[in-house]
Amino acid sequence: MNILVIDDEDGLRRSLCAYLEDLGYDTLDAANGREGLDAMRKALPELAAVIVDLNMPVLDGYGFLREAQIEAPELPVIVLSGVGVVDDALQAVRLGAWDFLTKPLHNFSILDHTLGKVIEKARLIRENREYQTNLEQLVRQRTAELERTRRQIMHRLSRAAEYKDNETGHHVIRVGEIAAVLAEALGLDETSCVNLRDCAPLHDIGKIGIPDEVLLKPGKLDPVEWKIMQQHCMFGCEILGPLTSKEEAHSSCEQWDRKDLDGNELLDLARTLALLHHERWDGSGYPFGLVGEDIPLAARIVAVVDTYDALASERPYKEAFPEEKCLAIIRESSGSHFDPKVVEAFFANIDRIRNIRVRWRD
Repeated sequence: MNILVIDDEDGLRRSLCAYLEDLGYDTLDAANGREGLDAMRKALPELAAVIVDLNMPVLDGYGFLREAQIEAPELPVIVLSGVGVVDDALQAVRLGAWDFLTKPLHNFSILDHTLGKVIEKARLIRENREYQTNLEQLVRQRTAELERTRRQIMHRLSRAAEYKDNETGHHVIRVGEIAAVLAEALGLDETSCVNLRDCAPLHDIGKIGIPDEVLLKPGKLDPVEWKIMQQHCMFGCEILGPLTSKEEAHSSCEQWDRKDLDGNELLDLARTLALLHHERWDGSGYPFGLVGEDIPLAARIVAVVDTYDALASERPYKEAFPEEKCLAIIRESSGSHFDPKVVEAFFANIDRIRNIRVRWRD
């Protein structure tokens, strides 16, 4: 270990270095604070400690302490001085000195003891910092793993809906990707866009609860069947709701606008989308008939994207519509079915949307 000795008294400096070398330390020396700073900078990070006088020419010990505290705050600095004693000791400690010894130093073993003490303290500080760094890194890794697991669960739930309604193919993926594009265009932050991309594919998870004879009927639904089909919104919300009981899950959907402070952010968003993606801007949607901005923006976005992709895709009850017809329907439904601002963002990003449909075509 290297010890730097800074003192303008040549004899004392040599004596200190000789004593420290007998103890097994490697030594560096300087005659003033300026030389000491230069030596410190060259020796870091191998430098274990510094012994510095206060009263020196060019740059005194106080000046050295100020600079050392900025450049090497964890480097132990022991002040060895005979001036002022109490007042100087207090000022030196305020400036970052780890300990203070007075001249003349009659017993060098005191220096040995003090060095050992400050070097051990520095080691503990260093180990604690490394431990904290490793712990923080571990926490970040575990948090990232949990986040990946949560998102994978969301994706697998959306795949479950595909197995039930397998005619949709990549519909749920396209809805997620396009919804994220519109969210970005409407000024949502990056996290919100990512969350919407991951949660939007779950908008139709409730179709798991719809009987096949209704869900897969190759023709128009009669009024009774249509009522059954509309239940998929509530079913989806309940599937993603509290696990305590079906009754509580249903109640949480009826009171969807009451935030659960202990809830899962992704599940809360997915529940909202599953429940409200068929609400309409003019209030004619279901299940609640919400109007305008009473409908959460994420649900307004998914309403446009879901309708557009459904129109452009083949279904048991219809052929895929040509793109021109799909776009015309979206444009004509602005202000009635859809939020005009979302429709505007949709057409402003139509090239990106087309690329997504090509990439994830059925």
